[in-house]
Amino acid sequence: MSNDAQKSLARLDERIAQLQQSLEERDWTRLGELNSDVRALIDPVMDAMEQRQLSPTEVQQRLRTLERFVEQADAEARQVRDEAKEALEQVGQNRKAASAYAKVSGRDRS
Repeated sequence: MSNDAQKSLARLDERIAQLQQSLEERDWTRLGELNSDVRALIDPVMDAMEQRQLSPTEVQQRLRTLERFVEQADAEARQVRDEAKEALEQVGQNRKAASAYAKVSGRDRS
């Protein structure tokens, strides 16, 4: 394994760890920033594998890890979206109840 191939693999490993941490922290902004250049980190690893500087097993392991990460991130994002939707519906119901109360309270004073 060449030194460049090792560095490329190490950079990809580091990014995977950063992505995982951002997901655990639900830091969606950071997650988007980190995700934006994953492809640029994968390309040199794939090139090194094609040149037989990295074993296919090593590369496949990282790609599977990324695939599992994407699945986990998607599930987390759906959960957060559903929680936000529920919270907004609750706010809407609270507003309706407050409005109804205000109308009834206003009538009692008349």
